[in-house]
Amino acid sequence: MIDSHPYLVGLIGAGVLPSLTPPMHMAEARSLGLTYVYRPLDLPTLGIDPERIGDVLAWAERLGYDAVNVTHPCKQSVLAHLDRIDPVAAALGAVNTVLFTPAGRVGYNTDTTGFAAAFAEGLPDAATDRVVQLGAGGAGSAVADALLRSGTAHLTVVDLDAQRAGALVGDLAARHPSAVVAAAAPVDLAAVLGRADGLVHCTPVGMAEHPGLPLDADLLRPDLWVADIVYRPLDTELLIAARERGCRTLSGGRMAVHQAVDAFALITGTRPDPDRMSAHFLDLVAAGDVLAR
Repeated sequence: MIDSHPYLVGLIGAGVLPSLTPPMHMAEARSLGLTYVYRPLDLPTLGIDPERIGDVLAWAERLGYDAVNVTHPCKQSVLAHLDRIDPVAAALGAVNTVLFTPAGRVGYNTDTTGFAAAFAEGLPDAATDRVVQLGAGGAGSAVADALLRSGTAHLTVVDLDAQRAGALVGDLAARHPSAVVAAAAPVDLAAVLGRADGLVHCTPVGMAEHPGLPLDADLLRPDLWVADIVYRPLDTELLIAARERGCRTLSGGRMAVHQAVDAFALITGTRPDPDRMSAHFLDLVAAGDVLAR
């Protein structure tokens, strides 16, 4: 049965034109028999200052958009322009999905739910008593919250910006009083990682535009699991080095898929097939790799 409602969705942010999220959503919609158009709205290309996110939301709403996904640099600033915020997103102070509803604009965060689902699927039964996270930015905040909600007892956040790490740790500790949350400097990484069950990487290092390793590969050991939220490329230098040393690994592709699964469900009210969306995603990655050669 074909849904009579044609969905119009946008992706607002800077540098969003190469994003795989719009084609991934549209491929799944076709599989479900839904009419669904998802357009990237790249602010620099359109000549729009990110500070005008409120205006962009108003324009999208008036033009008949059903929803928008929001990414860097507007995940925090968008909150001031919403009528209601899901409690998880409110606690994080970041929104990546906005629904335009008869009752107003409603914000959600599917980054954190997406990582939680990806972790449960990709690293089942992994020990999470002690986890080290590299990166305290917006994505790091969502991932840290997912780890703590999933049962991590002791989380250490390492970031080059000590003030940013401290602010995130303070926020997390207030919201998760039963866990131990601490900040550490990069020079202490060897010590804290030596006692950890797993490592989560949440910085841009390893992306196609920022190649390299975020730490000394000799710090990796076989009993350590390693998760990376970077998904372009899927096989980052960190994951390759970790596998060479016998570590269990989780690529950023799973988080990319599951955050899209959750957003699609919020937008349409229809739960998509995660396995099929993963297949869409891998096809898109493969096609992009071919074009890049």
